[in-house]
Amino acid sequence: MFASINWENAGLSLGLGYLLGSIPFGLIFAWLAGAGDVRKIGSGNIGATNVLRTGKRWAAALTLVFDAGKGVAAVLIAYTYYGSTGALFAGLGAFLGHLFPVWLRFKGGKGVAVFLGIVAALAWPVGLLVAGTWLLAAAIWRISSLSALIAATLSPLYMLIWSAPSYAFLAAVLAALIIVMHRENIARLLRGEEPRIGGAKARPS
Repeated sequence: MFASINWENAGLSLGLGYLLGSIPFGLIFAWLAGAGDVRKIGSGNIGATNVLRTGKRWAAALTLVFDAGKGVAAVLIAYTYYGSTGALFAGLGAFLGHLFPVWLRFKGGKGVAVFLGIVAALAWPVGLLVAGTWLLAAAIWRISSLSALIAATLSPLYMLIWSAPSYAFLAAVLAALIIVMHRENIARLLRGEEPRIGGAKARPS
């Protein structure tokens, strides 16, 4: 799989993806909504779930859309110029940029929304399956992190069925990173302390 890669194009795609992925939309929309620095609220995360804890639903919705959108944009732009290999590396770059943005001292989000955008751009049926899995799990357990973990874990299988093995490999790598980024959530899940969707707002840390 790696022997035929044009590494110059791969590097450019990775860099493009990183720059797009590193845009902290959660921080921007929370500030525009008058909620202040979202990193000082709740979990301190810049993702849509933590933005929702500010009570600014429109800011959380826009964060979700734009975080997913930067994953879509990175993949589609790179695919236009560098084909499937470019899309693969741009997706990886966008995900890493969201998790470790240089502008925020490498402390970003947990990557669920941008992950959804990436897999949807690579194979739209997989995007629908991942989103549907999250919604189903959320309806059953009403725990956002658990729903994300289930959806991400199943995504490589979905990708293997619907798309190329290289995309399934990327989905597996990204899913593993999502699990690592959710390690504190997993610990709370095991203790039965993870907050449920619609529960009380988290107080500023």
